[in-house]
Amino acid sequence: MTHRYRESRLILAGCLALSLALGIALTLPAMAQDKPRYGGELVFVVPSEPPSYDAHQEETFGVIHPVAPHYSLLLRVDPFDKTGTKPVGDLAESWTISKDGVTYTFKLRKGVKFHDGSEMTSRDVKASYDKIIFPPMAMKSLRKGAYAAVEAVEAPDPQTVRFRLKWPESSFLLNLASPWNWIYKADTLAKDPWWYEKNVMGTGPFKFVEHVRGSHWVGKKNPDYWDKGKPYLDGYRAIFISSSSAQVAAVRGERAMIQFRGFTPADRDSLVQALGPKITVQESAWDCVLMVAMHHEKRPFDDKRVRRALTLALDRYQGSQALSRIAIVKEVAGVQVPGTPWATPPDELAKLAGYWRDINASRAEARRLLKEAGVPEGFAFTFKNRGIPQPYEPLGIWMIDQWRQIGLNVKQEIIEASAYHPMLKRGDFEVAMDFQCGFIVEPDLDLGRFLTNSDANYGKHKDTVIDDLYVRQARAIEPEERRKHLRALEKRLLDEEVHVLYTLQWHRIIPHSSKVKGWTITPSHYLNNQLDTVWLSQ
Repeated sequence: MTHRYRESRLILAGCLALSLALGIALTLPAMAQDKPRYGGELVFVVPSEPPSYDAHQEETFGVIHPVAPHYSLLLRVDPFDKTGTKPVGDLAESWTISKDGVTYTFKLRKGVKFHDGSEMTSRDVKASYDKIIFPPMAMKSLRKGAYAAVEAVEAPDPQTVRFRLKWPESSFLLNLASPWNWIYKADTLAKDPWWYEKNVMGTGPFKFVEHVRGSHWVGKKNPDYWDKGKPYLDGYRAIFISSSSAQVAAVRGERAMIQFRGFTPADRDSLVQALGPKITVQESAWDCVLMVAMHHEKRPFDDKRVRRALTLALDRYQGSQALSRIAIVKEVAGVQVPGTPWATPPDELAKLAGYWRDINASRAEARRLLKEAGVPEGFAFTFKNRGIPQPYEPLGIWMIDQWRQIGLNVKQEIIEASAYHPMLKRGDFEVAMDFQCGFIVEPDLDLGRFLTNSDANYGKHKDTVIDDLYVRQARAIEPEERRKHLRALEKRLLDEEVHVLYTLQWHRIIPHSSKVKGWTITPSHYLNNQLDTVWLSQ
């Protein structure tokens, strides 16, 4: 089948009504009839700096936000798709998929040039993906595991790239659109595979100018960009500011136009109050979630009745209303972001333990289960939480209060952020906050952590049924078949065995200067950072 691309603008289900008292309007990006204006420099805030410049080896948005505009991808996520789940061509002009689903063939655009003036060909795409999927010895590749199905990457002619898979994989096309998969120059990689850690040179809409550590990153318009007529901006300047209050102050003082990760509800309200019509607010569900890991090898959390009681105690619906006013959380969700293709409909979700609409019945069942499991009234345990204010602190306080209402006495222990992940990996906890942020909303990427042998299976559950359902959904080509396996996996994970508790989906809030046009929020702060569609109205 051959795929052609068209721009689509999907209004994300569940977009939020903002405070009328403050006069906040949820303003959508510029529509098609708006004519982009050329010129100007986009100034934006980045809360952290890149550890290195090589996206194949990094995992922080501190790399993506300032550096992505210098690069192209084979495929990208449609910059106007609010669900963040639609792959479209970037360097790929078209593609075909074999009937058996194991061969993907891409035709590349002609005339694409690297910033040094050399022509980009299939050799460069192959070399870049080989580096990601089959990295040289001693070089890390954080996305290598996501491409376990790939047998080989081939370049049969200068304009053709072919991926041969060991088995069909329904997520493969979207996975190729990963924002981390920047296309590098093959000749450069052949001379020095580590060159891109400290240097920048791609085919993207902006050329590199300078990086002054602790201060800023600057890019200028690429006049030879393959997508003629773009970019609209003359350039951009990313300014590095780690303090949340200083980030807000920069936007409020109009020294910066946007921060692409997200602000809190209070930050949003203060900016709207200060700037009025000069500020535009875009909001979205966010592919980030805090979960509760329960150590399956420590009593009484080895008993699924106890784990079930912990989830039944949580009034997620009331919690959503209260916490969304003070924290970057909002949606009641299962294992996928609401409003995206594989999300569980609310009526189905309400059948799972912990999602019942009747909280009194839910808590009565929780108390019954604790008594049946031999857990005494007032049972005490320690809940370990990560030392980051948003949204860890308010969610932790909320859950402890919820558990108190079923007769549990929970003490919270805050662990410094840098020590937290090692603590989870050691299994040095009874019950602890777990966390996940995805770069694309896709079950294969979001759910692999729950496999028996996953390094991120911190609760150490052993469940071959989950393992089997994960493989079945990953290899299901028909959407309805995949959806059936996903619902079964979700029910077993959250209801039947309660291996983990999901809290509330994060909520992404981007207040930005009303001058900024052509940028669409998505459920991931890793997407839509190439800036080729962005323009300034004045």
